Amino acid sequence: MEKIALLTDSACDIDEETINKYNINILSFRIIYRSGEYIDKVEITPKEVYDNMKVEIPKSSLPSMEDMEMVYKRLEEENYTHVIAIVISSGLSGTYNALKIVSEKHKNLTTYIYDSKSTSVGEGIILKECGKLIEQGRNFQQIVDTIPKIKSNMHFFFVFGTLEYARKGGRIGKIPGTIGEILDIKPIVYFDDSYGVCCTYDKVRGRKRSLNKMVDIGKKFLDKNQCEVYIVHGNAEEDADRVHNMILQLPNIENIHMIGQISPIVGVYSGPGTVGICYFTM
Repeated sequence: MEKIALLTDSACDIDEETINKYNINILSFRIIYRSGEYIDKVEITPKEVYDNMKVEIPKSSLPSMEDMEMVYKRLEEENYTHVIAIVISSGLSGTYNALKIVSEKHKNLTTYIYDSKSTSVGEGIILKECGKLIEQGRNFQQIVDTIPKIKSNMHFFFVFGTLEYARKGGRIGKIPGTIGEILDIKPIVYFDDSYGVCCTYDKVRGRKRSLNKMVDIGKKFLDKNQCEVYIVHGNAEEDADRVHNMILQLPNIENIHMIGQISPIVGVYSGPGTVGICYFTM
C-alpha cells in the first residue's frame, strides 16, 4: 500500500494548519549575515529579516544535501513509499537539482520532484491541493498527473515596494529597473512558466494604483470562475489588509486566505513592501 510524503522548501508560504494537517516536510534555507547564518523560519523570522534590511541585506543558501539526506532517511524509517516534492523555481535556486541528486540515491522511495517555476504561495497552494488528494485516497500517479492542472489554475501577481533588493540580489529577472523607479513606475510582476523568473505583466505609476491594478487583474478570473484568493506580504500588513478589503467586494470569492509574511528567503530579494495575490480558480 502506498504511503505518500509531501516535501517542500522553506520558500514555500502556506498556513501552519495546512502544514500540520498534511504533515508537510520542509527543507530549510539558510539566511546568511556577516555575523553568522540562521535557519530560515526556525532561527529567524521574516519580520526580523525585513526590519534589518536597512542595516544589512543578507545572502541565502539552499538547503544542504545533508539535510535532504536526513529527511529521506527519516521518511524511509517511517515506512513511506513515495515522495511528492514541490520546490522553488529552478530559475531562482539550485534546490530542484540538489534534491534530484539526493532522491536518486534512495531507491526505496519513488520520488516526483515538481519545479514550481514559482515560490511562496506558488508552492504552498500546490502542496495544499496535493494534501487534499492524498486525504481523498488518490494514488501517487493520479496526484502527479493532476499537479500541472493545479499549477495552471494559479494566477500569482505581486508588487515590490522597491526594485532595489531584487536588483542587488541579481534576481530581478526580466523586469526593467532603474528608469522606471525614477518615474515611480510600479511593475505588476508574475513568474514566467517557461523559466520561472520574474517578468512584468503590466506597469502603472504609483503604489496605490499598483495595488488596485492587482485587484483589477483578478476580476477577469472571478468573472468566469469561483476562486480562492491567497494574499502574502513583506512587512506590508496595512497594504495587504487594504487589498483584502477590496477583494471582498468582488463576486465568486470562495475564500480569502491571509497567509501573512513572505518567507525570508524570498524577502531577501523582494524586499519590504512586497504584496502578492494569487487567484486560484476552482
